[in-house]
Amino acid sequence: MPELSDEHRMIQESAREFTRNVVLPAANRLDPVKGDIPREIIDQMAELGYFGILIPEEYGGLGLGAFEYCLVAEELARGWMSVASLIARGNALIGSLKSMTPEQKSHYLPLMAEGKFLGAFSLSEPDAGSDVANISCRAKRVGDEWEITGNKYWCTFADGADFILVFARTGETVDPKARHRGISAFMVEKPRGELPQGVSGNTIPKIGYHGWTTWELAFDKCRVGADKMIGEEGKAFYLATAGLETARAHTAARSIGLAQAGLNDAIEYAKQRRQFGNAISSFQAIRFKIAGMATEIEAARSLMYSVCEKIDQGVRCDKEASMVKLFASEMSERVTSEALQILGGGGYTTLNAVERHWRDARLTKIFEGTSEIQMRIISDHILGRD
Repeated sequence: MPELSDEHRMIQESAREFTRNVVLPAANRLDPVKGDIPREIIDQMAELGYFGILIPEEYGGLGLGAFEYCLVAEELARGWMSVASLIARGNALIGSLKSMTPEQKSHYLPLMAEGKFLGAFSLSEPDAGSDVANISCRAKRVGDEWEITGNKYWCTFADGADFILVFARTGETVDPKARHRGISAFMVEKPRGELPQGVSGNTIPKIGYHGWTTWELAFDKCRVGADKMIGEEGKAFYLATAGLETARAHTAARSIGLAQAGLNDAIEYAKQRRQFGNAISSFQAIRFKIAGMATEIEAARSLMYSVCEKIDQGVRCDKEASMVKLFASEMSERVTSEALQILGGGGYTTLNAVERHWRDARLTKIFEGTSEIQMRIISDHILGRD
C-alpha cells in the first residue's frame, strides 16, 4: 500500500474527527426516521473545503486529486454514506463540467467550491440506466431557449440542489449504430428546496441511502436558456462518461468506509458481549470472522490507493477503476453482513448503526455501474470485445 504523506494523514484525521463528532451523531439520529442531512452539516463541509477538493485553486478550490478526494470520502462514509456522497455534488460534476466555457467556469466553479452552488445529476431514465445511450428525453430549440420534455429517474438531491445537470436528446433522429450521438447537457438552475419550473416529480421509496431524497422527474416543456448548454451540442454522452474512473474510485472509498465502520462496530461489540462466561471476542469463530473482514478491507484499500495514484498521474486506468469498484462494493456487502451477524439480534435493529452500513453497502453494487457492468468492462479489457 502506498505510504500516506504527512499532508494526507492530516486530511484523513481532520475528516475522521468531523465524522466522529458531527456526521455520525446526525446519522444515528436521523437515518432511522429518514430525516434529511442538516444544512448546518453541508455548511461545515463547505468550510472544510470538501466541495472543492478537485476544483482548481484558480477557481477557489483546493486543487487536490482523487487520492485526497477518496481519503475524505472513506472517512465520511464511516459515519453516513449519504454525506460521503454529498461531496460529489461539487467535485464529481467537474468531469462533466470541464467542457464549460471560460465564462461559465469563472462564474460557477468558485460558487461550487464554496458549497453555494451544488448540483444534481439527471441522466438515468426508466429505460436508460446502464444503457446510457438509450436516452429518450428530448430538448427542442425554441428561439434563444431549449424546451426539455421527458421522464428522468434516480435523480438524487433534485430538490436540495441549486441546479440539475440534465441530459436530453437534441438530435432529430437516432442512428441505431451510433445511439450515443445527439445527446446534449443542460444546466437547469432552480431555487434550493424546489423543483424547476416545468418539472414535477415523485419521491422514490428507498430501503437505504437516507438523508436526502431521490426523485422520478417529469419534464414538461421546461425552458432553459441556450447559454446553459454545457459543452457541444450532441456530444454530451462523453460528458456523462467523463470522470468515471474518479467516480468509481469514489464509490470504492465509500464502500471501504462502510465496511470499516461495520468492522469497528463488530470489534467493539465482540469485546463487550459475554456469552458462556467469556467475551465473544475470545471465540475462534468470531476471531476468524474479524480477521477475514479486516483482510478484505485492507486489500480493497490498497487497490483504491493504487487506482487513485494512477488517476492523479494521468494514467488511463478504466480497467483498474472497474476492478476496485467491483471488489470494494462486493466486499463491503459481505463485511457489513458479517458485522451484523456478530451483533446478532441487536444488529437487526435500528438501535445499532451496523444495519445502516449494511443497507447502504448493498447500494454500492448498483450505482456508478453495477457489478455486472464492471465485470463486462474488465473482461473486455482482458479478452477483447465479443
